[in-house]
Amino acid sequence: MATLTVPEPIPSPAEDAESIHKAVHGWGTNEKTLINILAHRNATQRKQIQLAYEELHNESLTKKLESELKGNFEKAVYRWNFEPVEREAVMACIALRKSFNSHVIIEIACVNSPNELLAVKKAYQVKCRRSLEEDVAAHTVGDLRKLLFGLVSTYRYDGEDIDVKLAKSEAKILQEHIKDNELNHDEIIRILGTRSKAQIYATFNSYREEYGTSIEEALAGDSTDEYALALRAAVACIIDPHLYFVEALDAALEKSDEDTLTRIIVLHAEKDLGEIKDKFHKRKNAPLEHAVAKKTSGDYEAFLLALLGD
Repeated sequence: MATLTVPEPIPSPAEDAESIHKAVHGWGTNEKTLINILAHRNATQRKQIQLAYEELHNESLTKKLESELKGNFEKAVYRWNFEPVEREAVMACIALRKSFNSHVIIEIACVNSPNELLAVKKAYQVKCRRSLEEDVAAHTVGDLRKLLFGLVSTYRYDGEDIDVKLAKSEAKILQEHIKDNELNHDEIIRILGTRSKAQIYATFNSYREEYGTSIEEALAGDSTDEYALALRAAVACIIDPHLYFVEALDAALEKSDEDTLTRIIVLHAEKDLGEIKDKFHKRKNAPLEHAVAKKTSGDYEAFLLALLGD
């Protein structure tokens, strides 16, 4: 359930482009106008506005906004103006080449469907001039490289068929290696990186039934090792993506991690941010909009709240 709200009727792309042009020229920038337009147009409409702006004024709207805006507000608007698949590709590129963040790669690999992941990988090649797999291999090392490469290079079966016998067998494999603290074992990475999500759910359910604890509890610990954190994140993304994002948002708000806050809201406003909001409210006993308003300010706050449907 998307939180993006688009008014009806809306102006034509040319009219929106002209309104934006007026907002960014002259003395100062009218940020309120930008928010009222850009935060209330879907991906197709935003693309049409960009094309109309370039045709009317012979300049890139993206570059114009970059020059006029600043700080977290500029970053949020910049990321929002991409088409969804391109946006994920660009975020992955930044996470690998500029400011390393394994969680961005894990989210793209583990939350998307096989076809969605394939689309992101194709967009990555176009935008970043290398393959996602190539950059994962180039910018990571050791066990973390094995895990991330295994996750992004797969094309999972996307059906609901499961093999119960296989689930029990692979639950035993997981239990043996977790018990021996061999979290980096190739078999753990193989199971997470190749099995369909339905099959992994069956394996995790079998794990709970056979060994009396959930896979999340079995992997929990105080280790801040980057691989261990990435492994837990991958498991959480596969089991319950919405809950994963609730916890990620909560942590981001607590730490004033604007990059994560922006990434999740911008990526999911047109997809499933409504479900994330509902689960956040139930788990944290507070509306996400209120939590965001407490930790942000100014135009950045207004833009995020607009995307949240507030």
